[in-house]
Amino acid sequence: MPDICFVFEVHQPFRLNRNFHVNLLTCEKMAKEELFELYFDSKMNRAVFNRIAEECYLPANEIILNNIDRFKREKKSFRIAYSLSGVFVEQCERWNPDVLDSFKQLVKSGCVELLDQTYYHSLASLLDAGSSEFVEQIAMHRQLMKDLFNYEPTVFENTECLYNNAIAKIIESLGYEAILTEGSERILGWRSPNYAYKAKDLQIRVIPRNYHLADDIGFRFNSRDWDQWPLTADKYASWLASTQGQAVSIFMDYETFGEHYRHESGIFEFLKWLPTEIAERDNLSWCTPSEVVRHHEPVDEIDVPEYETISWADIERDTSAWLGNFLQRTSFSILQGLEFVAKDVNDGSLLKIWRHLQTSDHLYYMSTKSGGSGDVHSSFNPYGNPVEAFTTYIQVLSDLQARFNLELEKPEMSNKRVLRRLPVEKGFIFFYDFARPTGLVAYSLSDFHAILKIIDKGSIEFHVNKGDFERWLSQVIGDEETASRIYRLPKKGSDGETLRKKLLKIIDDRIREVKSL
Repeated sequence: MPDICFVFEVHQPFRLNRNFHVNLLTCEKMAKEELFELYFDSKMNRAVFNRIAEECYLPANEIILNNIDRFKREKKSFRIAYSLSGVFVEQCERWNPDVLDSFKQLVKSGCVELLDQTYYHSLASLLDAGSSEFVEQIAMHRQLMKDLFNYEPTVFENTECLYNNAIAKIIESLGYEAILTEGSERILGWRSPNYAYKAKDLQIRVIPRNYHLADDIGFRFNSRDWDQWPLTADKYASWLASTQGQAVSIFMDYETFGEHYRHESGIFEFLKWLPTEIAERDNLSWCTPSEVVRHHEPVDEIDVPEYETISWADIERDTSAWLGNFLQRTSFSILQGLEFVAKDVNDGSLLKIWRHLQTSDHLYYMSTKSGGSGDVHSSFNPYGNPVEAFTTYIQVLSDLQARFNLELEKPEMSNKRVLRRLPVEKGFIFFYDFARPTGLVAYSLSDFHAILKIIDKGSIEFHVNKGDFERWLSQVIGDEETASRIYRLPKKGSDGETLRKKLLKIIDDRIREVKSL
């Protein structure tokens, strides 16, 4: 007897201002606190949000609350789960608090589970190793759920169901019981998505999404070319009743109801009557993700190396929906490179904007895929085409980058500028000689100091004789003082060990000086 686990993703991005470049000409000296209104199109975002609130959130919430009340005292209570992005909650608070109140009512019913995700519905889990952003955004979302709903989720759903072994390890370390992801054949092979699994070499449970049954609603509900059209509640319930397994996880965008499929399609009638049809089938019952964990032991392990990261997007079900072309990878590289600068500057307004630019939708709009996947990307793109989406994004991101750099140029920021951690492409790569890299890379003055302790003395001699150290310190780190001290070192006749000791003293003294400022 399979449990039926319905989970709804609720998210709306802050779309960017297509006229940003034109508006900037009259707003050069705009206060940092006002930049959000310059970068993002509040007029469009408000209109879109309020339209979807009326067409989807409010009527769908009412139907679900009515069904919860109807079956609350029955043998089979109606229970579901939501994953609300922090970006969505911000829009509720700004433009339509009634929507947020309706979700609070649902949570108070005791039949709704809330999941955690990244606050900004971001691609933070794909940032380079060493980034703390993923964990920070999870903590922000966890606090938001506690503050608004007095709720502490125990199950995690990463943005767009992105999943690999490294992500699972982080989520387990944060105390979560389970993580939802895509039930892709690429990782399941012959195995069914209708069972609980656990992550490779970990205890955290993995709940796969049954994308075939989820997409029957999310993508095929209104397709007259589909041989199963029309999809009714009783037909769908009969499919669920004939499905084998422990738990069938149906995870989809909440906007499916009323936004992707309008009221006249019959989608709300489907939602209204599905709990009744489930109740009439003896072998079906409702459950939430945490109940899947409690009721069912894992049957096997899920193994997803980082190079095979999965998601629920497109036919490929990988990261290509956001990083599949040059436009997307260029944008993500620049965005990623700003992390340490953003956190060194630590200006609340600028940091918030940088985080909003991580929202997955921005890169999704830049996809140049063709076929069915391309049609889906195009249907969501508010800019008309991927090049326009890229142009708008890069203009905003470049302006933000320039503002961060201006902040770092302030005298009071000199210490942070010298000690900051650099993006991957600006690290110092140590070589043995012209053709042989050592495999060691310094991304900060502290890294540089640590590597100097262990690097082969021949590498030190090679770089000192070429003037590489002082060039990197001057041109990349921006520390003329340290570069000058190394330049003045007596190099002629000095072997690698002697140079190592002198370099270590220079760098150690400089770090102490800067930290004392």
